[in-house]
Amino acid sequence: MSEKLKLMVSSTVYGVEELLDRVYALLTSFGYEVWMSHKGTVPVSSSESAFGSCLAAVEQCDLFLGIITPQYGSGINESDLSITHQEMVKAIELNKPRWFLAHDHVVFARRLLMDLNYRDRSARQTLKLKPRSTSISDLRIIDMYEDATMEQLPLDERQGNWVQKFDRDEDANLFVVAQFSRYQDVERRLHEAFANSSQMESRIRGRNE
Repeated sequence: MSEKLKLMVSSTVYGVEELLDRVYALLTSFGYEVWMSHKGTVPVSSSESAFGSCLAAVEQCDLFLGIITPQYGSGINESDLSITHQEMVKAIELNKPRWFLAHDHVVFARRLLMDLNYRDRSARQTLKLKPRSTSISDLRIIDMYEDATMEQLPLDERQGNWVQKFDRDEDANLFVVAQFSRYQDVERRLHEAFANSSQMESRIRGRNE
């Protein structure tokens, strides 16, 4: 590819600014064009809302990195998904080459609620966090984690559902280095994915003609 691979990083910002700064520095040093709202590098249009620009960026990016933190994010009300959650759902729907990180607080909160017999999001609908909760800010964070792990699908149908737990920034940085430092390998795998997808589309068209 003559252009740099466009890698979108989707995350809330509050409390993880230093982590995002470090992730941005690492990814740009590896050669990617990094789209991150925290750094102001997401392409925006004056004719679109903030939500619209972010979702358009998900559609246009080559690669997607989602970071699930204990903060659910802004731009929401009680019935809407946060902008970060919508970005992650969009990346999954589009089957973007994607990677996810999830903070240990999120993983622990989900496990604790499962042990208390709140096993899925429908069961969690009966719960309500107290204002300014310090563990996680919103129970929909667990929904977001389960969207990333594709909990709603049978095990043999879950593809692209790896979510790496992290506790310290160093753990997240290690994952980023391990997954993205070999730029040419990532670029080659992306080429192969496009080729396989194109071949499958050609076969389907041939059967239908």
